Amino acid sequence: QVQLVESGGGLVQPGGSLRLSCAASRSIFNIYTMNWYRQAPGKQRELVATITPGGRTNYADSGQGRFTISRDNAKNTVYLQMNSLKPEDTAAYYCNAAAPYYNYWGQGTQVTVSS
Repeated sequence: QVQLVESGGGLVQPGGSLRLSCAASRSIFNIYTMNWYRQAPGKQRELVATITPGGRTNYADSGQGRFTISRDNAKNTVYLQMNSLKPEDTAAYYCNAAAPYYNYWGQGTQVTVSS
């Protein structure tokens, strides 16, 4: 089992920044692909950013150039740095750890972008 705990969400003005954190209960980054998803009210959950065990990153078009996913192996923590935030970024953000036959989710952290 793997527990994932997100933190760092909150209320921010348009144009502002937030850094989300996802702490894993044990060392998994050499096996699991780590993903950030988000889900806005009334919408489907969507993939925002990915980092593979090899360190390759990928981003949805919505966050390209504004979001950065990274990880600290020593802290078992994945981050999502979000800059130039827009009201349409408002959503619950979820951390996900994925590997063949295994899929774990955090409880989510709310991000609200509003003036």
